[in-house]
Amino acid sequence: MSTPTHESQPPLILGVLGGIASGKSRVARVLAGAEGAVIDADELAHAVLASPEVTELVAEAFGGGALGGDGRPDRAALAALVFDDPEARGRLEGWIHPRVRAKIQAALDEAKAQNVGPVVLDVPLLLENDREHGLVAQCDHLIFVESDLEAREERAASSRSWTPGEVARREQSQLALTEKRERADHTIVNRGTLEALDQAAQLLRDQLHNS
Repeated sequence: MSTPTHESQPPLILGVLGGIASGKSRVARVLAGAEGAVIDADELAHAVLASPEVTELVAEAFGGGALGGDGRPDRAALAALVFDDPEARGRLEGWIHPRVRAKIQAALDEAKAQNVGPVVLDVPLLLENDREHGLVAQCDHLIFVESDLEAREERAASSRSWTPGEVARREQSQLALTEKRERADHTIVNRGTLEALDQAAQLLRDQLHNS
């Protein structure tokens, strides 16, 4: 008599939420672990923005001042041009967002097909743009990374050369952090060392793996 076979469990899909510079990307890497995968929307957006097709669109719409020395779009210059111009911003996002969404879904489908997991979605506007990408329904758990604004401002100044107040200014156009935390299934608090953050993320990873 043959032994019944069991289909392998689909990979765990995790979505990471939090404010700008809260430590989401670091938490995502720990949650994924060596055998999992992180789908990084910012990384994909960089690739889309630097693609020949989008580079040509940016040059035609915004001129050479929007390009860097390498001939590719300059993210800082573009941000300065479009942030306070809803029409220009919408045009730029219309070129980038659909392409990024397609790449995210393709990467997620591939991870599912290869049973690679956990798969962690490091997508900054995961909740805000859910109507367009539908990723939230594909997540098994949402994890919120909590960090104080002052610390996040300091990180953004150090890693991104942002001026004081820029984090708060940009978050005005995003979903309130209180709502993101309420929507989350788990919260990781980032108010200590990087080692403490890693330990908290690893503890949650172990809990989810064993649940």
